[in-house]
Amino acid sequence: MAMRGGFGGRGGGRGGMPGRGGSSGPPPDPDVHHLAKSITCHAWSGDRTRVALCPNNNTIEIWHWNGTAWNKEHSLDEHDQRVTGIDWAPQTNRLVTCSEDRNAYVWVLHEGVWKPTLVILRINRAATHCKWSPNEDKFAVASGAKVVSVCYFEEDNDWWVSKHIKKHKSTVLSVDWHPNNLLLLTGAADFKARIFSAAVKGVDKRPREDIMGFSVQRLQFGELLMEMDAQAWVHSAQFSPSGQQVAFVTHDASLSVCDITHPENQPFRVKHSGLPFQTLLWVSEHSVVAAGHEYAPFLFQAQQDGTWACVKKLDDKPKAAAPAAGAKVNAFDMFRNKVNVGEDGPRKGTTQATKHQNCVTYMGIMNGQPGAIATFTTSGVDGRIVFWHTQKLSQQHSIQF
Repeated sequence: MAMRGGFGGRGGGRGGMPGRGGSSGPPPDPDVHHLAKSITCHAWSGDRTRVALCPNNNTIEIWHWNGTAWNKEHSLDEHDQRVTGIDWAPQTNRLVTCSEDRNAYVWVLHEGVWKPTLVILRINRAATHCKWSPNEDKFAVASGAKVVSVCYFEEDNDWWVSKHIKKHKSTVLSVDWHPNNLLLLTGAADFKARIFSAAVKGVDKRPREDIMGFSVQRLQFGELLMEMDAQAWVHSAQFSPSGQQVAFVTHDASLSVCDITHPENQPFRVKHSGLPFQTLLWVSEHSVVAAGHEYAPFLFQAQQDGTWACVKKLDDKPKAAAPAAGAKVNAFDMFRNKVNVGEDGPRKGTTQATKHQNCVTYMGIMNGQPGAIATFTTSGVDGRIVFWHTQKLSQQHSIQF
């Protein structure tokens, strides 16, 4: 199955169809891909030529860009219910996926076929998110069982096993690893973001010095090191590229940033005037991009006084001109709309002015490294993957990341 278009781009339609307005509509946007009816999550391969995505069901699709078109190479259907998390380890080329069926799989490509290995999560509720550690020797799976399963490979028995991090009071919605491979950040529906020690004996080397203000004696597995108030469900949480800060977005339409070099520090909260965010990404040490129910990414940056602020909507298109005064409106159309949909004027279209046409649910790095991202991607309920190039955005909006 192939879908043509510029890299970064279909105009929104499938199978060669234009995204909006037919042949008389605007030209396709080269930064917009439409690969499914809806996308739950996505992850890029190490060489960034393939993307794994979940089309809002129990399968994982792997698409390859051949220079002129997208080709669907594989469809992985080991899960029984909707896939909620995908992460692709760039060095070992292993996929980890988790699902509402309470299972996780590690996928390895062997002779052109992706082979799954079941992971023993030991949970009785849906898995919600998964993430490889920086060293790719373990991964974390969040769940509705109020625990995080930290999974590692046990050589003696030749399988993946898990240890539980508890102390959550509700569903864990997000996990992220510190660059040192030892600390784990979680965001939960109990209005808290937490940092735990996730050092696994036999996998990690015991540190000899204190880390980020946390004493070596406290770095036992599952030890709660820091707890931050969020005032709402935490949809997504991430460490900064240096690991010295954390950011998280919550269901009250706010973004919070906290310097964790001192455990007593409190997060700085930025309240957004619009709808809640679902996902975030550190573009640099001083810039965070968040997106969600506003259909567009927003840039938050550190200010000179140490505070944070929302500085720009990155998909801000000019509004269409208002109709000229005295413009005629068909009387029959007015009557029909008033009867059918309760509108006095002509019925407005449902197409949004943004690249995404529905909620953005996931963000990922397409080009660059944490702290020096050249291109990031967003995916959402509209089935689109949109490319955002930081240099291009800097020129369009006169900003620096």
